[in-house]
Amino acid sequence: MNALPEYENDLPNICGQEADVEAVVAKARTQPLFAERGGIDFGSIRAASAIALHQHQPLIPAGGADLSTAALISNLQYMMENQHIGDNYNAPAFVWCYKRMGEFIPQLMNEGKAPRCMLEYSGTLLHGLRKMGEHHVIDALKGITCNPEYQSAIEWLGMPWGHAVAPSTPAQDFRLHVKAFQHHFAAIFGWEALERMRGFSPSEMALPNHPDVAYAFVKTLVDCGFQWVLVQEHTVQQVENGRHPERPHIPHRLVCTNSHGETVSLIAIIKTQGSDTKLVAQMQPWFEAQGLQRVTLAGQSIPPLVTQIADGENGGVMMNEFPGKFMEVVGAASHSDTPLMNVSEYLEHLFALGIQETDLPEVQPLFHDRIWARLQPGDGPQKLEQVIADLKQEDGRFHMEGGSWTSDLSWVKGYDDVLGPMEEASVKFHQKVLAPGISSSDPAYRNALFHLMASQTSCYRYWGQGLWTDYGREICRRLNAILDQDFG
Repeated sequence: MNALPEYENDLPNICGQEADVEAVVAKARTQPLFAERGGIDFGSIRAASAIALHQHQPLIPAGGADLSTAALISNLQYMMENQHIGDNYNAPAFVWCYKRMGEFIPQLMNEGKAPRCMLEYSGTLLHGLRKMGEHHVIDALKGITCNPEYQSAIEWLGMPWGHAVAPSTPAQDFRLHVKAFQHHFAAIFGWEALERMRGFSPSEMALPNHPDVAYAFVKTLVDCGFQWVLVQEHTVQQVENGRHPERPHIPHRLVCTNSHGETVSLIAIIKTQGSDTKLVAQMQPWFEAQGLQRVTLAGQSIPPLVTQIADGENGGVMMNEFPGKFMEVVGAASHSDTPLMNVSEYLEHLFALGIQETDLPEVQPLFHDRIWARLQPGDGPQKLEQVIADLKQEDGRFHMEGGSWTSDLSWVKGYDDVLGPMEEASVKFHQKVLAPGISSSDPAYRNALFHLMASQTSCYRYWGQGLWTDYGREICRRLNAILDQDFG
């Protein structure tokens, strides 16, 4: 299988060889890739902890004074070129944050220590770094990703290419984001690196809780070869009693059923607590693991795993205090009874004990218990919408807009200014590109997909008004123009 070029006609290689991507992912599904390399004696450790760094910068039409003609550039590039505005002076520090794990891991491993870290970088950030000429960042990441000496330390997580939030992104578009990220990642880091991508990190930790959207979300991840997904503890409930997870430090099984009666499941790793970056910056998960003991699952004694993810660059604590604390904790955790572990490494050890996925406690998205108390699987989408409408009328706290880092954030309410243009552009993309079966290797397809995904980044929804909304609408306008011009 030939290596993928990183760029095609000045656009990132996000589509065109999906069959090759699927073949690589399918081959890798059952191969143990982490446990043996990691050298951890799973039977003797007491507990473990895992951290993930989330890194993202959107693409914005800001490469010029006129919004309608400005080049689509990384927000990081805009910050770098306008350091006199607001907190844009952080741009050089952000670049360092995106690179530094590529330096920390070799240093620590050369000292005989056992660092671990999971990485999640959006496609828009990776593309933006390239276009800015920050090649040293990608080179550093390649060093720890592609060099076998360091592969036990680093695990890359999948994510939607444009950092789209699942609850308010059309399901067919979300699938395109997931596949595009795998495609782009393979083009940068190679096929062998893609084989090791087992886990998925949803943007903003946003889990859909509408049954049909949640089913489509999990089905996409399963179809794309992912083995586990990171979920926020307050976005799921135990199937057996409707409570939030009572044993959050063991793996669960996320089960989703749609209105047609179809069911799909995926391993869920519970991220506890909220969105405070200090939790990872100060390595809180490891300190929490210090107070835990082995537990029993399916008749086996296992170490619990404390898992956290946070922005890898935002905030003074993450920018300034994380390096020292990470070095300190890696030193203390290495070869101890509370080591750092990456999730796929942990799961390989777990299943080597004979534990099956069906042994894991089941969770479902929030409020599903109330829906299925009134609905039979197979009753169909119309009956489902009626049940949802009835529950909303009876209880103002009931919602079907998904959950995220914070339980009070909706990804639908208040975003009409930007969601309308996004939905219109998505419908047109489906009508003019997907429905006619345009080849994904067609340069016009790639250009349209690139703009579709860039328009759906969470930043445009998070702010909901002002300049960021203007950015989102402008990218949608450009997508519509591309669709009209290139697809009739």
